[in-house]
Amino acid sequence: MIDKVAATIADALAGTPDGATVMIGGFGTAGIPNELIDGLIEQGASGLTIVNNNAGNGDTGLAALLKAGRVRKVICSFPRQADSHVFDALYRSGRIELELVPQGNLAERIRAAGAGIGGFFTPTGYGTELAKGKETREIDGRMHVFEQPIHAELALIKAERGDRWGNLTYRKAARNFGPVMAVAAQRTVASVHEIVELGSLDPESVVTPGIFVHRIVQVARTATTAGGFRKEA
Repeated sequence: MIDKVAATIADALAGTPDGATVMIGGFGTAGIPNELIDGLIEQGASGLTIVNNNAGNGDTGLAALLKAGRVRKVICSFPRQADSHVFDALYRSGRIELELVPQGNLAERIRAAGAGIGGFFTPTGYGTELAKGKETREIDGRMHVFEQPIHAELALIKAERGDRWGNLTYRKAARNFGPVMAVAAQRTVASVHEIVELGSLDPESVVTPGIFVHRIVQVARTATTAGGFRKEA
């Protein structure tokens, strides 16, 4: 019987190796799998390369992982924000590497990994520092830059509902990078607020099929604040 439900987050993340590339879903504060990130801190893997839209907010979630000294490199689009003080301090002191990737390129590089594509040409970034050292080619009169796919050993994503086969649905903007990351990683762990019986999810509404998910773990539902962000109830 297929049952991908993990009893604990520790069980779901067991065996994550040092030096792994870990994709973490989320866009700003929407869809961040904070409970899984906290579990990764507890698990202890170090020397990680993190792929995310940004480099952490405040002192929680991804910022807490950076602060714990577990991250060697960040691949992201928006490393600096008003509250990215943890990343700022680490980067300025030379304790963390940064690979800056335009957001569209980031999404497509992840998608390319899941699709088994060896790379793609894009005009985005041509003529800038981001194209330095990369192959360029003129296509239809416009210069393009060759970008390589981003693969990962582990993806941590946040979904809304899931079943024991690992089929997932998402809540609004929390969907963001989760679906493409699940396809691009060797192992995907998803947190869900609700585990439902097989057949309860409308097949037409399943965004991430269970074939791309290896473990799901249920976490407490959060309350929505007046500002639209979510915190533990």
